Amino acid sequence: MTTEVYRDAWGIPHLRASSALELARAQGRNAATDRAWQIEVERHRVRGTTASFLGAEAVVWDRFARQSRLEDTARRCLAALDADTAAWVGAYVEGVNDGLAEGAGNAPEFAATGLEPGRWEPWVPLGIWIATHILFAGFPTKLWREEVARRLGDDLITLFATDGPGTSGSNGWLVAGGRTETGAPLIAGDPHRFIEDPGVYQQIHLVGPDVDVVGLAVPGVPGLAHFGHTGSVAWAITNAMSDYQDLYRERLRRTGDGIEAEGPDGWGPASHHRETIEVAGGDPVTVDVVETGRGPVIAGDAPVSDGSGTSEAISLRYPPRVTAALGFEAIPALLRARTVGDVDRALDQWAEPVNVVHAADTEGGLLHRVAGRVPVRHEDNRLRVVPAWEHGHDWQGWHETPRAEVGDIAVMANARGIATPLGVEFAPPHRADRIAALLRESKSWTAPGMATVHTDTRLASAAPLLELVAALDQDGLSPGASELRARLLRWDRRMEAGSTDAALFAAVRSAVVRRLAAHPELEPLSRPFGYPEVFLPWLYLPAKIGYALETLLTTDRLPGIDRAALVLDAVDEVAAAGGPETTWGERHRLAPWQALPTPGGEEWPGLPGDHDCVLATSSVPGVTDLSARGPSARYVWDLARREDSLWVVPLGARGIPGDAHHRDQLPLWLRGELVPVVTDFDLLTPEHRTEERHDH
Repeated sequence: MTTEVYRDAWGIPHLRASSALELARAQGRNAATDRAWQIEVERHRVRGTTASFLGAEAVVWDRFARQSRLEDTARRCLAALDADTAAWVGAYVEGVNDGLAEGAGNAPEFAATGLEPGRWEPWVPLGIWIATHILFAGFPTKLWREEVARRLGDDLITLFATDGPGTSGSNGWLVAGGRTETGAPLIAGDPHRFIEDPGVYQQIHLVGPDVDVVGLAVPGVPGLAHFGHTGSVAWAITNAMSDYQDLYRERLRRTGDGIEAEGPDGWGPASHHRETIEVAGGDPVTVDVVETGRGPVIAGDAPVSDGSGTSEAISLRYPPRVTAALGFEAIPALLRARTVGDVDRALDQWAEPVNVVHAADTEGGLLHRVAGRVPVRHEDNRLRVVPAWEHGHDWQGWHETPRAEVGDIAVMANARGIATPLGVEFAPPHRADRIAALLRESKSWTAPGMATVHTDTRLASAAPLLELVAALDQDGLSPGASELRARLLRWDRRMEAGSTDAALFAAVRSAVVRRLAAHPELEPLSRPFGYPEVFLPWLYLPAKIGYALETLLTTDRLPGIDRAALVLDAVDEVAAAGGPETTWGERHRLAPWQALPTPGGEEWPGLPGDHDCVLATSSVPGVTDLSARGPSARYVWDLARREDSLWVVPLGARGIPGDAHHRDQLPLWLRGELVPVVTDFDLLTPEHRTEERHDH
């Protein structure tokens, strides 16, 4: 058996092996040597053991990981895999274990935290996949809607629909051959996730007996699930914004035999045990792990005494826990795909998360479909927390996944579209509409030309606020406020890093958000909810207002709020602040997540773009102008010649501090530039070759 490792000029790994299992093993070993710290943190996240080396701040996640039973679910999903897929995952894990000591030796974070690299088991990649995506569909939004209904009234339950959670999203577009210079399709886009250091996607090239594919891998997970190009077919995804996780309000009681939960047919046993979270520098934390017939309890306490007293809690029902299926069987099939039909058949097996897919092949095939599992159930399940003891809230099979014909273009940007029947809230239409408008400006698109779409900064969602600014009575404005008003109305609505007008708009927007958050009509939502802290991003009033500002400035469902007065006060505040002008880029800086932040912090660069721009470098209006979420990669798949494809990641190919390829792509990512996809091994630098025999 032979395995070869090569690198291109950007340090991107190109792996070649003489069998499918050797290729999986090589990918696992590469993940361990290039990303040891990153993937070990992810393994501990699945197990709920990160506080043991990261300290008390990590307890919030560890508690959720244990209560939602991530590790146990991953073990179930592994046990349900077919033998070939299980062997493939197992080979990847063997590779991780083979390379982890070497990788840890190059990662200073291990010594800094006292963490020793562990030994992986075959369930770990499935667990990483679950942990990465369990909050992706935003089920905590149901907790928010429940509190809106309780505190403001049932008629306002969807008042804060942004259409979309702030933790996920992506742009993607397919341009058919009639609009390209070569006559062959182009697929392009950028997944939006939290920007992490190291990055959440790894550029990689995998070559084996039936495999020759470039794409974006998730470190710690074998294959290329989301973005790939095999030479004759390419595919890409965005979040479908589907609703496929349910929350149930549970009644629990303790009996002599343990804990019971009240279901629609009466009281029945619930599983219960306790686990201990070890905390570096702190006392251990005990966690009750309870699971009812609906699912694991993720909020609320276990009952503390025998007798008739009951306690209330909330359980989570999510498909992998119910079905023991993630769709991992699809990934090896995608690696071997040669046509759109192959991709389509592979994705029929897909489960988690639910995605919108574009694919195109060199034979003229085009694909636009949804892939994944969404349960059929009562409409109330989709909107809010439902009573576990009432009939009518069980799952009744699975929705058919929609698909659509592709014309000259197809756009997916988390907005309403083919996935509409499967979801409740979607992203506003601005990104999708803008991408479509830009694509229709040319009939001779090339791969390099797609950078103009990737980097577009027009902010269509600014319109409602600017209309209120325009309506202000100039006679009642101070000279400073009058000048500010005039500048905002002249502004081109582009969130460019060097724009002072964009910074002024953002300042006014944030001032409006803060005033809305303090308004008596919305004040009830500022009081504590009592839910676990892990759900705070979905439950923090200023953030909810910031993302739903368009709706809140135009709705007639809040008659007690004088929006004109709020905007006037906000303009006065920003004008009175005066002082030296700053640019948007000075305020809107990259703020990547690091499991172990650099001591003393780092000065990260300023960014163009904003939440509703195509260049979706998200800020949280009213909370922070910093950007923790944005394009976690950019890609252009060219079906005329794969070698003309392009890609880039925010930092670099390797997760090793100080390595030449740790952050060498950051300057290009900032400028919207892309690096070439190289597939010719004669143009690569050999790094490693092994010839050995493995018995399976």
